[in-house]
Amino acid sequence: MRWPRLLLPALWLSAAVAGGGGGRTVVVLKIDAAIGPAVSDYVHRSLDLAARRDARLVVLALDTPGGLDDSTRAIVRDIIASPVPVAVYVSPAGARAASAGTYITYSAHVAAMSPGTNIGAATPVQLGGLPDFATPARPAEEKPDEKAAAGEERRERDTEPEKRPPDRPAAEGGSAMERKLVNDSVAYLRSLAQMRGRNAEWAEKSVREGASLSAEDALAQNVIDLMATDLDALLKALEGRSVTVRKVPRTLSLQGATVETVEPDWRNRLLAIITNPNIAYLLMLLGVYGLFFELANPGSVVPGVIGAVSLLLALYALNVLPVNYAGVALILVGIAFMIGEIFMPSFGSLGIGGVVAFVIGSVILFDTELEFFRVSWPVIGGLALLSALFFMGVAGMAVKVHRRRAVSGREEMVGSLGVALEDFHGTGNVRAHSEIWRACSQTALKRGQAVRIRALDGLTLIVEAVNEEN
Repeated sequence: MRWPRLLLPALWLSAAVAGGGGGRTVVVLKIDAAIGPAVSDYVHRSLDLAARRDARLVVLALDTPGGLDDSTRAIVRDIIASPVPVAVYVSPAGARAASAGTYITYSAHVAAMSPGTNIGAATPVQLGGLPDFATPARPAEEKPDEKAAAGEERRERDTEPEKRPPDRPAAEGGSAMERKLVNDSVAYLRSLAQMRGRNAEWAEKSVREGASLSAEDALAQNVIDLMATDLDALLKALEGRSVTVRKVPRTLSLQGATVETVEPDWRNRLLAIITNPNIAYLLMLLGVYGLFFELANPGSVVPGVIGAVSLLLALYALNVLPVNYAGVALILVGIAFMIGEIFMPSFGSLGIGGVVAFVIGSVILFDTELEFFRVSWPVIGGLALLSALFFMGVAGMAVKVHRRRAVSGREEMVGSLGVALEDFHGTGNVRAHSEIWRACSQTALKRGQAVRIRALDGLTLIVEAVNEEN
């Protein structure tokens, strides 16, 4: 009975070694791009990995200009639900946690910044009725009016959020939808601030006014918890710090922990590539053109295979991106018009209309004001020009082929020359295309006389003498 008791410690030790030292790891994630589906997937998978390894801490090194609302909220939900403490560290020097990065930083168990970084500008921009987060661009000549200044004074005097009128406008001016978006974002960021015990008043100011803070000011105003010059300094500062993880207090013990940086795997890298708006746009067009060529030339196989794979990848990317399906419809209509120009020459009207629909659809394809989630103008212009030139070239060749004299078949016989093989008036035999044909003529023909074929009646040629025509 003593053997099982002696084996238990050995089994536990071997399991710990096989697990790579679970519980003694600090997992580091690096985000240095706009917040989108690929970043959200990367954070989700990495937090699951950290939880399986029983890591002591996850450090999210953040540098972002903003991003999509759905992806931002997904990351915030994953951080809140994580059984492993998460520290968002805005680094290196010169980095920023702008817009969407502010929400992610506020949701972390520990918020830290490196000197020379900034945070804020969390005002949402409208996305098809839903908010996205981007650093607002304010013209240099714009100055706050007296009404806005008075509103600022009222906000500074009112330090208790519960005393604010619930129906207070989200922002001075703007549409009802814009006020709803701002109010929703204010409530969201304030709730994160209250959950983590950070400055909720400045959080609201960041949303309503697009306010930003340097690292030093953020620390002074309780927007972040600490500053650190590098990762080692951050881990030393966090040693022994108390955090609340899923409502359970926990003391961080990081001494002797191994730092492991988790890089995106191949699936995440592929997702990052195909969810690039320019790549998704190119994949969609490649898929449409590939299927078109396959249908126009059945049996080619290669265009059909490439088109099908490209279209499936594009559909997956469009499913996770903020797509305006009116833009997709306009692109398809534009391509259909340009194809129609090939089969129904309309003196350019179908082609021009197709190019216009194609360009408009490409511009509004992604329903967002964020520049890093829109198709670039050079890509749109280049593809529109290439598509127009291609289809107009094909249409021109089709017109030339239509006007060209036939070189085979029944149509080619009409107008060609032959020779009478006998004297006849009415019906007789002629030689045409090295073949002997039954012919019918309304005039008398002599043996060896040249004839021209005017028509065909079944297998009988309707001919006349060449000298009569000339």
